[in-house]
Amino acid sequence: MMTDPIADFLTRVRNSSNSRHRRAVMPSSNVKVAIAKILAEEGFISGYSVTGDKTRPNLIVGMKYSDKGQPVITGIERVSRPGRRTYMGYRTIPLVRSGLGINIVSTPKGVMSGRQARRERVGGEVLCNVW
Repeated sequence: MMTDPIADFLTRVRNSSNSRHRRAVMPSSNVKVAIAKILAEEGFISGYSVTGDKTRPNLIVGMKYSDKGQPVITGIERVSRPGRRTYMGYRTIPLVRSGLGINIVSTPKGVMSGRQARRERVGGEVLCNVW
């Protein structure tokens, strides 16, 4: 049984990116799709799609690389874990790598980037950092 599906998602994306795979395939969930949507909007992945039947859908994440073949995602880490949740108000959401990266925050208004959460003045659980 998996206790942290978001950490599994991040690990699969990290491993696929480091291994220069074209895509990462994993079981889908609403939170994983929301995280993939933010990664696509911010330009860290080339895209994503949900395939399969309604009972067991799969999330396919397209990896993105530079012209020289380097992965766009150089680092991705889980912040809030099941054993230690991390909640922050919008004023205290930190910058990732001096603004070069993003954090992904689960808020009452949905999952969004840290920048958007600060703009909308809403805090929440900091899920992960990506740079």
